[in-house]
Amino acid sequence: MPAVQLLLLACLAWGVGARTAQFWKANDQSGSCQYTFSVASPSESSCPEQGQAMSAIQDLQRDSSKQRADLESTKARLSSLEALLHRLTSGQAARPVETQEGLQRELATLRTEREQLETQTRELETAYSNLVRDKSALEAEKRRLEAENEDLARRLESSNQEVTRLRRDQCPKARSISQDVPPGSKEVSKWNLENLDFQELKSELTEVPASRILKESPSGRPRSEEEGHGCGELVWVGEPVTLRRAETITGKYGVWMRDPEAAQPYTRETTWRIDTVGTDIRQVFEYDFVSQFTQGYPSKVHVLPRPLESTGAVVYQGSLYFQEAKSRTLIRYELGTETLKAEREIPGAGYHGQFPYSWGGYTDIDLAVDETGLWVIYSTEAAKGAIVLSKLNPENLELEQTWETNIRKQSVANAFIICGTLYTVSSYSSPDAAVNFAYDTHTGSSKALTVPFKNRYKYNSMIDYNPLEKKLFAWDNFNMVSYDIRLSKV
Repeated sequence: MPAVQLLLLACLAWGVGARTAQFWKANDQSGSCQYTFSVASPSESSCPEQGQAMSAIQDLQRDSSKQRADLESTKARLSSLEALLHRLTSGQAARPVETQEGLQRELATLRTEREQLETQTRELETAYSNLVRDKSALEAEKRRLEAENEDLARRLESSNQEVTRLRRDQCPKARSISQDVPPGSKEVSKWNLENLDFQELKSELTEVPASRILKESPSGRPRSEEEGHGCGELVWVGEPVTLRRAETITGKYGVWMRDPEAAQPYTRETTWRIDTVGTDIRQVFEYDFVSQFTQGYPSKVHVLPRPLESTGAVVYQGSLYFQEAKSRTLIRYELGTETLKAEREIPGAGYHGQFPYSWGGYTDIDLAVDETGLWVIYSTEAAKGAIVLSKLNPENLELEQTWETNIRKQSVANAFIICGTLYTVSSYSSPDAAVNFAYDTHTGSSKALTVPFKNRYKYNSMIDYNPLEKKLFAWDNFNMVSYDIRLSKV
């Protein structure tokens, strides 16, 4: 179609360029109207022959084909340009979106990396703070140990000097009895009483009837007043006697004890002590003699295979019985062989702050010893916080018999057992507290009491009964104290 149009245009051009043009209208032989149009050739003086006309037509056809090809080429190029323009236009519209998405992804990546770096920085700061705190604690502990070491060194030096002095100042041999002294004379001493080095040995001789000696106890009170050496009811608790004060903060509260049924190599004087402030309590200090205990010189330190919790430990028949930390498990540790002999979990017993005494300290499980054997004081969910008593087999820690009382454990400050009767103390901090309840396992009944009890140092964290000495042992705000007691006559 474009070639035909070009041909018509060429014809018109030629027409315009022609010098003359003629137009005729006439009827043909059949009577039909016929129009005739003639144009003179601008260059040819005469009409070419038939062969020349065909050549001209062929030339026109070739020109037409060439023009058609050029037109198709132009159309193709135009289509290409339109497609390219479309792509360019689309690309320019899409590129900002793609660029924005890429920037957002990059921004998100940078934010993630920043958060990771901030987290790492915080972790490093926390670790550094922990290291600084640990360093400070270690330095403080180092200073404490150095001070303690210096104190022990001074004590050792003082003891050595005392031993040297005693050896140097050994008592001289007694002089022969003067012939001037009449036979049967009551001589107070055979020492030279005029020698000032021995003035402290002077004393006065007082005659005491033998009947009074037999009736009187070591404390100076008549036995008839001091005892019920049977198993009567507690009627009196004496003033606290301070034996020792803890040296460090770990001794704010603790437990000290003696074995009422000691066997070799231990004696009734052997004392054990545990400072229970801390998170990994394993050290048990052992003292062969009371003098060592009161002066603070342990003869041995046991390191338990498992940590204990709170102030409920006891020593009985050569073994230390204690509650394992953060569990309801009781452990029997044989002190002589330093081995764990038995362990047993108390079914349902509260532990680690579920049912403690009123002062806290994770005192959920408290062991006790009396004339009848080994006991454990605790509570359970089933008992709704009331004190539960169980008699224990000292060999394998089996529960032989159990009693449930009507005394709420968290309402009392501490408890101990004498002759199968549980006694509770009203307050751990009041200077004038009282033994306020008693539960008799023989009858299964309880009663209220008002036996005065003194908390001299106002933070009593442990009270245990020693059936051999007939005393209460207690730990009152760094201080290890004991109380005399009196039972009613049976």
